Amino acid sequence: MKNSFAEYALLFKALSDETRLKIYTLLSDEERCACNILEEVHITQPTLSYHMKMLCDCGLANSRKDGQWVKYTVNRERVKQLEDFLEELPRFGKK
Repeated sequence: MKNSFAEYALLFKALSDETRLKIYTLLSDEERCACNILEEVHITQPTLSYHMKMLCDCGLANSRKDGQWVKYTVNRERVKQLEDFLEELPRFGKK
């Protein structure tokens, strides 16, 4: 296992919020500008910043500055780690 249980718990915590799940779903299709996310999710900019900080801090999303806007994408490598963890999870109790 590459990461600790605590790290995976942070991923699950980030995904346990309805708004963050909506945002994650939007990002899974393509890179999105914060302005587009705001329009689609119907939240305020400070609320979006809070949610994106959680997604970026746990590694599920990446951000990059593009002029005065920030664009976000899903971190596919981190998602793969989470998928691998979920596949291995039933085996942890059997060791």
